Amino acid sequence: MNYIVKRTAQAVFTVFAVITLSFVIIRLLPGGPADYLRAQLIQRSGGSLTQEQINQRIASQTNIAVDEPLYVQYVDYMASILRGDFGTSVWYSNEPVIAVLGPAIPWTVFLMATSLFIAFVLGVTLGAFMAYREGSGFDVGSTGVSLLTNSVPYYVIALLLLTFLGYRMELFPTGGQYASETTPGLNLEFVLSALHHGALPILSLVLASFGGWALNMRGNSIRVLGEDYLRVARLRGLPERRIALRYVGRNAILPMYTGLLIAIGFMFGGSIILEEIFAYPGVGYYMIQAINARDYPVMMGAFILITVAVTIGVFIADVTYGWIDPRAEGGGTRESY
Repeated sequence: MNYIVKRTAQAVFTVFAVITLSFVIIRLLPGGPADYLRAQLIQRSGGSLTQEQINQRIASQTNIAVDEPLYVQYVDYMASILRGDFGTSVWYSNEPVIAVLGPAIPWTVFLMATSLFIAFVLGVTLGAFMAYREGSGFDVGSTGVSLLTNSVPYYVIALLLLTFLGYRMELFPTGGQYASETTPGLNLEFVLSALHHGALPILSLVLASFGGWALNMRGNSIRVLGEDYLRVARLRGLPERRIALRYVGRNAILPMYTGLLIAIGFMFGGSIILEEIFAYPGVGYYMIQAINARDYPVMMGAFILITVAVTIGVFIADVTYGWIDPRAEGGGTRESY
């Protein structure tokens, strides 16, 4: 229990520190968001707005009252973030940040979770076969392919797929979440359209990441295959399938559990470049647009959202690993970082 309390406190402190950092970036850096918004408001209004009106608009968009003392600004900013109020977007017609990023979250989760699931299952399966056929032609060839795909950045694969399958062969859409003529809802036409539009981004991530999972699974399985308890299991006459699934596969996949949950946490951060390449309106796409438009409230909202997702992923991995693997040490010696 003390261990869980300690890890919970660490996770809360991490999120608290990131929100504090975002406040510092917004308020204290020269030429930061407040100064930029002030210049924009003065330019757009042609001098018709008073200083008080400008300060009020800056406060509504950034959650910071620039005419208040620094400690008051910080308390107000923290309180608004804890309420889920990330300010108002400058670029997207003065909409609340949560209204801009909220509808994009399910699409990012769909894209990244699907690709992560496929890559993990494919990599684990391939790695297990590679370990059982260690030294064979299949093992050598699969290891080479895994090393190659794992070495190529996903955005390079994404650009190649987009160029050849999207533009030249026109087999897949080159942007959007679904066809414009499709009515969103739980219907077959919409589901198929969403899968069609997400196929290339998903394939890009799968091709770039399954090799890493396969190599990890291969190494873990080979190590487990050399354990003495497997020899005892074979001497007892246990079926080879049971040995492969319950003894080898189960123990080889456990060290990959932490990496899987951390990868889930990094879903939002890893989507930034991919969604921009495929013009796929997710959290990463809107973050890039906010950076280009200097829409600081949206940018900071996305930054906080990504940090919270990563922190939660690491926290769940750290707390639950001891439950799924009783061999893990308890107390303060267990770490997943």
